Order: sequence, then C-alpha cells, then structure tokens
Amino acid sequence: MKNLVLELTRIVQAVAMVESPEEQVRLIVDSISEYTGADVCSLYRINDQQEMQLLASHGLDITGRVTIPAGKGLVGKVAQTRHPINLGDAASHPDFYYVQGSHEERYKSYCGVPLVRSGKVIGALVVQSVLAEPFSDESEAMLLTLASQLAFIVSNLPSNSSHSEKNLRASGIRGAPGVGIGRVVLCDSDELSQIADASCDDIDVSLQQWRNLLVEVCSEIDDERAALGDELSDSVASIFDTYQMLLEDRSFTDRVVKEIQAGHWLPGALRLTVNYFTELFRAMDDPYLRARHEDIQHLGNKLYRAWRGGSVEQSNFTEPVVLIAPHVSVSAIASVPPELLAGVICFEGSSLSHTAVLANAVGVPAVMGVGELKGIHSGGLVIVDGNEGHLIFNPTRVVAAEYRRILRREKKLVAKLDQLRDLPAITRDEHYVQLLTNTGLLADITPGLNSGAEGVGLYRTEIPFMVRDSFPTEEEQVQVYRKVAEAYHDKPVYMRTLDVGGDKQLPYFPITNEANPALGWRGIRFTLDNIQLLMTQVRAMIRAFSGHEQLHILLPMVSSTVELDSFIQLLDDACAQLQEEGLAVKRPKIGVMIEVPAAIAQLHFWHKKIDFVSIGSNDLSQYLLSLDRNNSRVAPRYDHVHPAVLHEIKRVVNTAKRYDLPLSVCGEMAADPVAVVLLLGMGVRKLSMSAAKLPQIKWLIRSLSIAEAEALLKRVMKVDNVERIRQKVNKEFDRLELREVIH
Repeated sequence: MKNLVLELTRIVQAVAMVESPEEQVRLIVDSISEYTGADVCSLYRINDQQEMQLLASHGLDITGRVTIPAGKGLVGKVAQTRHPINLGDAASHPDFYYVQGSHEERYKSYCGVPLVRSGKVIGALVVQSVLAEPFSDESEAMLLTLASQLAFIVSNLPSNSSHSEKNLRASGIRGAPGVGIGRVVLCDSDELSQIADASCDDIDVSLQQWRNLLVEVCSEIDDERAALGDELSDSVASIFDTYQMLLEDRSFTDRVVKEIQAGHWLPGALRLTVNYFTELFRAMDDPYLRARHEDIQHLGNKLYRAWRGGSVEQSNFTEPVVLIAPHVSVSAIASVPPELLAGVICFEGSSLSHTAVLANAVGVPAVMGVGELKGIHSGGLVIVDGNEGHLIFNPTRVVAAEYRRILRREKKLVAKLDQLRDLPAITRDEHYVQLLTNTGLLADITPGLNSGAEGVGLYRTEIPFMVRDSFPTEEEQVQVYRKVAEAYHDKPVYMRTLDVGGDKQLPYFPITNEANPALGWRGIRFTLDNIQLLMTQVRAMIRAFSGHEQLHILLPMVSSTVELDSFIQLLDDACAQLQEEGLAVKRPKIGVMIEVPAAIAQLHFWHKKIDFVSIGSNDLSQYLLSLDRNNSRVAPRYDHVHPAVLHEIKRVVNTAKRYDLPLSVCGEMAADPVAVVLLLGMGVRKLSMSAAKLPQIKWLIRSLSIAEAEALLKRVMKVDNVERIRQKVNKEFDRLELREVIH
C-alpha cells in the first residue's frame, strides 16, 4: 500500500486545483477507492436537518439526490456512536438502509468511519467490497486517518443540493473590522503581469509617452488623495507618499527607459521593471518589507491602466459594491463613492498590506489573503465579515435579509448612540465609569474623540515601529506621540512601551527560532534586553508630553520584581538626562499590565512601586486558559468570561482596592456587554476599548445600576460553566429590556 501521508498530500493538492465542489468530492471518492482498492467509496455529510446527504460515490449507481433520514442506516449509526462500523455482511445488520436503484446489494462488506470537525460529527466516509468479510484492522485504521484529515476539506464544501451555489463560504485574514453586503466588482482583471510582450515601433515616441505617463499618474495620485478626504492619517498618507516616491525614484524610472531602449513597447517595459522590483522585495526575509511588493504591483497596474486609458467612473455605481482582486488598489477604493463601498476582498495580502491600512482608515470591512476564489462573477451578492475574516457568496434571500436587517439596525443604533457622545457614563444609581479608547495608528485619534472617549487607555506604541523599515529615531517618535498628546491635551493617555515578539514581529528585527513565542522574548523582556531602544522611547514619550501632565507609562508582560525595578531605574535616568538637557520634566506615572498570571500574586509586592494597574484581558485570558484564540482548532473553547478568568480578575480587583491602586481593564473583555456588567459588579470603574464599541458600552452603563450588576455577579460567581454564565447575564438583559442594543 502506498505511503498514506504522500497519498493524503496528493489528494489535498489535487482537490485544491479543481474548480467546482462537485468535481472536488468526486475526486476524493475516486482517489480513496483507487488507494484502498475498495469497490465502493462514498462520502456523506450531515445537513441542516441532520440527514446524511450523499455528496459523492464511486461504485454505487446513483441518480439524483440521496439523503438518509436522521439516525437511520449504518451511516446514521456511525454518526450516532462516533465510532467505526466494520461488517462482513452489511445487509444483515438491523440498521442497514437500502438506497433504491443503487445496486448496493452486490457489495457485502462495509466499513464506515465518522468525519469529525471541532469535536462534532459532520459526516461519514464509507468503503464497501464484494467480498463477504470485514475489512482488515489495517484498512480500518487507514480509513480513520484519512477521515480525520479529510474532515477539514469536507466541512468547507457546499452540499450537493439544489442550493449548492448558495451561501458559499470562504475565510481569510481579518484586514479591517465591520460587516458589509454588496455586489461583487472584480477589479484589476487586466493586470500588467498578464500582458504579452511586443516590440517597440518608435523608441523616441515611447520614451515621451513614459514621461507623459509619469506626469499623468502623479496628478491622478493627488486627485485620489483629495477624493479620500483632507484629514488623512499618516498611515494612509504614507500609501500615496510611497507611490510618489517610487515615481520619483530614478532606479525605477530609469529601468523603464532602459527596457524601452532595449526594444520593448511601453507596457512590456513596465511589466519587466515591476517584475524585477517585485521579486527583489519578495526575496526579503521580513514580513513587512516582503509585503511592500504589493505597492509596486499596485503602481504598475495604475501606470498600465493610465496608459491604456481605462478607469472606473463613479457614476457606474448605483448600489453598494464589494471590490475583489488579488490586490485591491488604492485607485479602485478611491473610485467608489464612500457611501457605496461595502467591503474589500483580496486574494493575497495581510493585515500589514496598504489595502488593509486604508480600509481601516476609511471604515470599510476588509478580508485579506483568502486565496484565489473560483467561480466568482461580477454582480453576485457577497457578505464581508471583517470582524471574523469570513465571506458568504450568493447568500440566500433569508441570510441576505438577516444581514441587511442587522445593518439597518446598526445604522439606527449608531444614530441613537451618537446622542450620548458628550454625556458621561453614569449608572442609574449615580456611579461614574471612565471610558477610554485603544489606539495605535494616528488614524484612530479622531474616531476615539468622536465617540466620546475620555482619554487613551491603551496606546500601542509598537504600531509605528511595525510600519517602518527601521527603528524610528527619538525625534520621529516625539513627532508621533506629540500628536496624541495634543489631541488628548486635557485627558489621560496610557502609553504601553514597545510590545513586540510573539505574533507581533518587527520586520527589520525578526525574532526567530523560538519553540513557543508566546512564552518567549517579548514585551518588557525584549525591551530590557535592548535597553537602548527602551531609553530612546521613554525619552521620546517624556519630551512629547512636556507641558502635559496626562502621560502614564504602561509596562507589558511584567512577571518579576527585577523587571519592574530595572524599568524604574531607567525612567529615573531618562528624567535626569532630560533635566540636564534643559527640559522641564514631570515624572510620569507608571503601571503594569496584568497579563502574565504570575503578576497577580506579586501585586502586593509592587503596590508601592507603581501608580496604577491595567488588566490586559486578551493575553491574561489566553495564559490562564492555555488557549490560543487565533488557533482555529481551539478558538471555540476560548471565552474571557470563563470562571477561571472571572475569579482571577476579581482577585486582581480586590488587591488593587486594598492598596488603593487605580485599575482599568482593556482588551475585548472591556467591549463585551456580558463581561462589562460583571466587571462593574466587581468594582471596575475604568474601561478601555476600540472607539467603535464605546457608544454601545456607554449606553449599557447608563441603563444599569451597580446594585443590579453586583447582584448578578454574586450569582454568576457560583457558576462553573461558560455557556451558563452567558445565559444568566443575557437573561438579565432580557429582564431589563436591554436587548435593543446588546446583541
């Protein structure tokens, strides 16, 4: 028998190359039948009615759709028992279910194994033979192995039914948050990379065309910058700056001239030049610089379209659209009226792509890196879920109507919540809760203020580091931080020191060869080992906030007193240096993020060394539960209202209260209504969240009393099950008639 691993690899690769779902399942059963030598191989999947639906069969005579009623037949038994069934005479078994016209009676032996995905049976893999004897133990074990690997493929296949082309789902990388629904627009269909080469008829004419093209595209870039608004953040403006820089780069422009002089027509010269620089960037090791090859491709396509005279007019759009391409260009986004741009989908790219940065800045949901989507046509309907990185193509009327209802409700809700912007978050029994915003890009400053944020509860300083190709200088950091200080001039700002490592890598300083990055060289560990970077950053913070008294410095991943003492010494040195340089220095307040469980037990050692604490609920929850919420295999088990998390946070709150330490909570927990009401019951009075979530949480707080939150917490702390905890809180929301906003 051929090597199982190699055969699995071959099947998976072959399936990936096939266009239609029907061909994919046919290929699976044919391949398994050939590999095992079985006369019959059938693939079943459980549908919404819990019936076993036959996706494909090799060997059985099947015409039309075949479904076996829920709980019936040997496949139903396999699903029910979650265990293989291996028989020498299947027809004699009391659960045997004969499919009329299949001529199944010719096949005596039967071996069925369950297909399991995330702990749930989703179908069954069945082989049959004319021989009246059970399959061997080796064959059964092999089928179990095949089934365990094929379950992922089958779970992502549409069912072979009359609705097989409806609700087609795909997943990718979360590029920009939000949900949108609109008509598919395939853009960049005529990419520069696809054009054929041709000889140049007149070199002088082509060179003049190239000079004219540079002027035209520079002007076009200025128009696009204007079309996206005057208040562009630095992150978005840098996209246009990158294009302008490339167009002014002699190494780029001179190479086009060289290719024209070598006898290539202008589009061919462009293609050769773009390919050359694209491959240079693709060969780079770090992810950020490697991602910059997309900018060169975008610019090449822009130049080609301008030469060709093709552009998309805004008048072409009369309803919401979703732009889809290998790389959706800035030009394509700028060509759509903002009110009609419902989403962006890129076959390639990452959250670091300029397309993702722009989508975030303009508030359009985006999903990146979905791979090449087959069978997608312009004009079809698609739902883009940028919050989860999910897509639904050709949704049924019911699904589309539900999403439209959600969007309508969201718009009405936004208008309603906007009325609360300038009102404080005060409970019905007069308890004040301070609501802050999380930020990191300058693009986030305005949304936070517009949402009524009373300060910045978490400024992620690593983002300006990550979108560069080298460490920023002290002066560069001062300029960035000063804009934040000026925007929140009379409000507190909590700036986290550089927090890289783990899933946050610096492109120019990659941290590699770590078996477990989450427990490795990250946070305060990294910066203390690179103390020159930390000193530069702390000096920049103090300088930027000179004249402002709202700076708070937040230390990530602290797990020992030695780390805390080392930072305090560095802070004292930085203040002394700046005073010697003539700066009027006010020593900023410092605090620790409670992310590492070890920090919880040491708070009573640290209370005289720090001024405040901030609970980083995302990392703390993951470390307490030993779960990576970005790992699809275990993500469903992650929940920050897990009893272990709630009890440890209550412990932190009690310790902070005992030593009179101001405390805040940031992360997704601070924006989850279920968690927020429990945090209020614990005594938390400061929350930091994304600007988009702030109005909803303010509405919730103003609709509750602390007495109600405390009573609910008392009941919840006796519950040992996450689902029951959420049920209890949601039941209370229903009782208080709060479900209008809490959903």
